[in-house]
Amino acid sequence: MYKAITDRIIIKLDTATENKADFYIRPESNNCGVVISVGDKVREVKVGDKIIFHQFDELPLPEKGLAAVREKSVLGIVAQSF
Repeated sequence: MYKAITDRIIIKLDTATENKADFYIRPESNNCGVVISVGDKVREVKVGDKIIFHQFDELPLPEKGLAAVREKSVLGIVAQSF
């Protein structure tokens, strides 16, 4: 289990999306996921929020499917209903 510090957020990446393009530039990249841990200086998101973050700002963690980002990389929180 990982615990985020300062302005970091640990995310379980969403793997349900599928790219149907003819070619892949970076197939393992995904910029959406569920927050599983937040640092003490994070103000805008909380554990359980589904967020979208700036692609290529994530730092992959040793456990597959997890990544860390800074709060300033978060683009938005995905609404539960439209």
